[in-house]
Amino acid sequence: MEPDGESPPVRVWRDWLLVAGVAGTAMAEVVVRDDMVWRPVGVVFGLTLALTMLWRRVRPLAAVGLGFGGLMVVDLAAVFVGGEPFSLYAGTFVVVLVYSLFRWGTSRQTAIGLAIVLLEWLVAVTTDFPGVADASGGLVVLLFPAVLGVLVRYQRIVRTQRVERVRFHEREMLARELHDTVAHHVSAIAIQAQAGRFLASSRDLDGAARALEVIEGEASRTLAEMRSMVGSLRRGNGTPEVFAQRGVADIEGLATGEGDQGLRIDVEQCGDLNDLRPSVEAALYRVAQESITNAKRHARHATQVHVLVDGGTDTVRLSVSDDGERGLSNSRVPGYGLVGMAERVTLLGGTLEAGPGPDHGWTVHAVIPRREALA
Repeated sequence: MEPDGESPPVRVWRDWLLVAGVAGTAMAEVVVRDDMVWRPVGVVFGLTLALTMLWRRVRPLAAVGLGFGGLMVVDLAAVFVGGEPFSLYAGTFVVVLVYSLFRWGTSRQTAIGLAIVLLEWLVAVTTDFPGVADASGGLVVLLFPAVLGVLVRYQRIVRTQRVERVRFHEREMLARELHDTVAHHVSAIAIQAQAGRFLASSRDLDGAARALEVIEGEASRTLAEMRSMVGSLRRGNGTPEVFAQRGVADIEGLATGEGDQGLRIDVEQCGDLNDLRPSVEAALYRVAQESITNAKRHARHATQVHVLVDGGTDTVRLSVSDDGERGLSNSRVPGYGLVGMAERVTLLGGTLEAGPGPDHGWTVHAVIPRREALA
């Protein structure tokens, strides 16, 4: 048993209620009970037990040592003196200390504390044997708070781990979205900036102006998507809505016309592309976007990228291929983009293959099930 990383509260209102209950019960017994022996001891023990309720969480082993150790001392003293056994009904509050020990204590503390509890139980039944049934019942009463403390402790641990897994998954999603969104637009900006420099040096000011317009548009879209993403995160809704904004219909927006600078991008859609899961649509869009970005960055002498989205009965297929030259630039080492694409598709139960095309260029082929797999 290890600490679950949760800091115990030092003081809560229940602690003061327990202090009042223990002290009040002990004082009432000292005053009212006719069979009460060692009344001064009852006062001291009752007040001491009441004070342990205030720091039973931060010092659980010390609280158990005082509570059960005090009971053990008076039990042995009663045997040594030979008088009537000492009893204090307020002493039943020691079960709260057992719960606190197993709820907040470390492995070493719980082992030592359990030994103290069992030793006091053994001393109690030896010095004043109540019978097998009562002795066994008393042991159950002592061990029940221990079991309850362990259950509450591990319930909190499981809950904390579940929250951490959700946070880790959200961080992965955010990392993929940042890469896919920002990298795509920044790549377009870099390519247009290179084209603008070339056109400016060749005195083609109209072409340079068009390149600057494209850069301005891409920068504006990047800023808008970043603001949307940050706004979603600040609202704290757990799953930023920007993650599911793009879909199959948006893939057509990745196409470029005949007169556009850079690569010509053709998008073809066929088959049944209706009623797809939002997560599937988002994955298809991001895979297409990242594949086009990679073609712009790495495809040598490429003039065209072809994107095909084909909706079948059970799966949706996405193919992205370029007509660049095969060579060293096509022997791409998997980077964050390719890893992110594979993660997206795999999480949805699909497969992704990427590599040189049969004749030229580079091809990315993804297959994603239309429906979520049954558990």
